[in-house]
Amino acid sequence: MQHTDILIIGGGIAGTSTAYHLAKYGHEVTLLERGELASEASGLNAGTLWATGWGNMPHLSSTLSMGGLELFKTLQFDFGYDIEFRQSGSFKAIQTESQYEFVQAEEQRLLTEGHTVNLLSSRDTRSIEPALSSTILGCMYYPHGAQANPVKTTRAFASLAQQNGARILLQHEVTGIEMLDSGQYRVSTPQETFLTRRLVLAAGPWCRSLGTLLGIDIPVFAVRGQMWSTGPVPYRIFHSVMGAESVHYWRTEPYSDEQTPAEMTHRGDKRLTRHLYGRQTMDGEIIFGGDRQVKAPKVPDLAGIEINRQHAIELFPFLCDYPVKRIWAGWMPFTRHLKLIIGSIPQRENLYVLAGLSSSGFEQGPMAGKLLADYIHDGSTPALLSEADPAQQVTLL
Repeated sequence: MQHTDILIIGGGIAGTSTAYHLAKYGHEVTLLERGELASEASGLNAGTLWATGWGNMPHLSSTLSMGGLELFKTLQFDFGYDIEFRQSGSFKAIQTESQYEFVQAEEQRLLTEGHTVNLLSSRDTRSIEPALSSTILGCMYYPHGAQANPVKTTRAFASLAQQNGARILLQHEVTGIEMLDSGQYRVSTPQETFLTRRLVLAAGPWCRSLGTLLGIDIPVFAVRGQMWSTGPVPYRIFHSVMGAESVHYWRTEPYSDEQTPAEMTHRGDKRLTRHLYGRQTMDGEIIFGGDRQVKAPKVPDLAGIEINRQHAIELFPFLCDYPVKRIWAGWMPFTRHLKLIIGSIPQRENLYVLAGLSSSGFEQGPMAGKLLADYIHDGSTPALLSEADPAQQVTLL
């Protein structure tokens, strides 16, 4: 039987950040990961960041994004981890007049709220991203946008956690959790059993099955995202890239389905919209992806990959010369209304959860882990986390 003060389940970017910040505070921390670090969504995403600035009245989303941006800079420039970070800027490419009107209204709203964005003409967009198609109408430019290597970033947080005394145990799949009469938690893995006073669930979509072991429903859906990439090719794409099509659709064609999270590209097997985002990595590999489908196996859909590739070619015609070299898929943790779940679960003492980061886990997970660590350390809920209070979403089974 292994004893630890705080046990974290989940070796993605949110779990490793939580472990680092708790260990930095001096807590005894053990982290369990069922596979390897960053082996799920934290390491399978494109590595793009879309911060828009703090705004006039910083809220949870802007705090997670901008605070996370500072943590990325800290890893790269203060601690010397080569996570391939660069604040390249990001842009959302506009292809139709209706998209342009939508993005124009979005720009005005964000500027009014004090954020930093800029709607660029086609000419100005192509002056900073010359390989873009001449057919685009412009783009929303995000100066705070950035990119980094997801696997290296997650491993950097894990390394810092270990340097501050945390134990990180890989290939330790949790098979059982019990809350004892003493108020402690007994967590079982095939290798050994752990006894902990405080338990943190930071396992992405697996938070739901872990909650079931404790008789609670953590309403997180496993949403399949899928990606494809070229091999290393000459450098042609300098920013993080997104298409405006999906965001325009999701804001103008909302739908209500209690069995499906918002902002999906599919309802069942029917495609609703195309979603596109990606970048070119430091080694020259071009990565794109975007489909979001619930209740889908964690294997790529080849038809969806081809639709996404054709969308990318619409923006960057040169991509038609480069075949797909790799494809992969992973599950992202979405909630029904895209609300985050961060904090203590009132139905179980000293049980904490960090879930529901949806497609923004890489960008927002590091700061979410710090906020949760702050909360566990000092015992007072930051006002920023009130909108992510688990009491609003987590229920008893």
